Amino acid sequence: MTFLAYADPGADASGNPRHAVIGYEPEFPPVTVDRTPIVPLALPFDIGPSDEPMTLEADVVVVGSGAGGGVVAATLAEAGRSVVVLEAGPFVDEATMPRDELDAFARLYLNYGLLATWDASLTMLAGSGVGGGTLINWMTSIEAPAAVREEWRRDHGLADLDDGHSWSFDIAALEDELSVTPVRRFPPKDQVILTGAERLGWEVGSVRRDSPGCDDCGSCPFGCRRGTKQSGIRVHLARAAAAGARVVPQVRVTKVLIERGRAVGVQGRALVPGTDPVPRVRDVIVRARQVVLAAGALRTPALLQASRVGHGAIGTYLRVHPVPVVAARMTMPVDMWHGPMQAARSEQFADGEAGRNGYVIESAPGHPGLLALALPWEGIDEHAHAMRDARYLAPLIAVTKDGGAGRVSLTRAGRVRIDYQLDTTGVATLRHAATRMARLARAAGAGEIVVAATPGIRFTAIRSSAESDAAAYGRFEDRVARMDFRPNRGSVFSAHQMGTVRMGARPRDHPCDPNGRVRSRGRRERLVAGLYVADASLFPTAIGVNPMLTVMALARRVARTVLAES
Repeated sequence: MTFLAYADPGADASGNPRHAVIGYEPEFPPVTVDRTPIVPLALPFDIGPSDEPMTLEADVVVVGSGAGGGVVAATLAEAGRSVVVLEAGPFVDEATMPRDELDAFARLYLNYGLLATWDASLTMLAGSGVGGGTLINWMTSIEAPAAVREEWRRDHGLADLDDGHSWSFDIAALEDELSVTPVRRFPPKDQVILTGAERLGWEVGSVRRDSPGCDDCGSCPFGCRRGTKQSGIRVHLARAAAAGARVVPQVRVTKVLIERGRAVGVQGRALVPGTDPVPRVRDVIVRARQVVLAAGALRTPALLQASRVGHGAIGTYLRVHPVPVVAARMTMPVDMWHGPMQAARSEQFADGEAGRNGYVIESAPGHPGLLALALPWEGIDEHAHAMRDARYLAPLIAVTKDGGAGRVSLTRAGRVRIDYQLDTTGVATLRHAATRMARLARAAGAGEIVVAATPGIRFTAIRSSAESDAAAYGRFEDRVARMDFRPNRGSVFSAHQMGTVRMGARPRDHPCDPNGRVRSRGRRERLVAGLYVADASLFPTAIGVNPMLTVMALARRVARTVLAES
């Protein structure tokens, strides 16, 4: 309810009165004149009996249009293959993108942004629209660290991931395609990271991202109306469409069609346009010699399970990046919702040590609804008071390298169930990250620090006495270092889900082989011919950094396999 109260733009031109109270001024960036060239395929809903499926044919059908699906579609279409891309979410171009939080979460986020584990202990964000997460992400572009790639090579049998082989070539090509460049301007929320890290003697640097020439607008989580974010609809999907790929939105794929051990297409349900508020669907079948699943680490395993692919490890090994949140109240306005999404980061603790994993400290560009959801709930008056200080709050997050285990499964009703539980290393990592973010905020001059939890853990600076202030801060940090991260106590968020159909050399516990081909059994090598995965499901482990570039690099690897076997 707190999200709805603050995300709602208001019923008329006067806007949401709560926005005026907290000093929030929405941004309305102009629409680019150079709009995406994608024209979605209009399905022939008026042809044939409504109870018979519509049928399309292609060389390859790609399920999902995010970072992985876009790269695969572009590579295959430009190689002359007939490609159909199916996306469960809607298509929006720059002119029809949401202009506010409520509309954005309703149209472009999985489960309307209300995605969580079964016990509600972990809140997650994932994209759902043509372009997937690339459409609404924060654009931070970091490749999988060398230590992670070495772990994948050593423990999971993935070759050619070091800097001397195809990996470095793929990353360089992707960064060029996405125009990845360092941020040029540091807004106040990121200046907190720079100032605090410099005073503490910590490593700090600028973020690289795929939005060149834009550093003043903060509406990127709603999609980029200016067209400067190099999302799928601007780059890979646009290239795929230009090469003849057919992009079909609002088709929820329900099953991979498998005949005699070979994938021959997919079946799904297409939303009939204009049937709101009572949605009507019609079955659709795409016949194809090859099927590439790129629906994300939550939906790809569920689709394989619904298709009765028999590998027992499908859906297991769910890995996420658990994120703790610290809010620093500064003396000057921060206006976290303006400027680049993320501009500064500290990798001071990127390397793990005995008892904890590594993590990267970043800023969080919250808009009022997301901020209201993240702030601790301690009653109506307390929450309203905290929100009145929203202009002065600088949110800090730590992207931690996992520290737990989970799984994705289908319920009897066909719903996707997500389970995840932190382990002792994960809890230790979250505690360590929260205390270090608090130190960073204090060094930057924060007058008040709140660690998101139920109830929140709070410190208020005592300006009149340095001795009393130091003693009070010490007690506060001791509390943070003992935080309770059992379900619904310490607040934990994540926007990165990985590993549920992981790739690797061992057939028993890797549902995909090192080239992304799906295995049907775990005891010996037996492939489902013509079936591939090309999204974050493939990650053998969590990577500890924003995953977009790594997803794309693995998708290039899978696309080469698809071409070689077509």
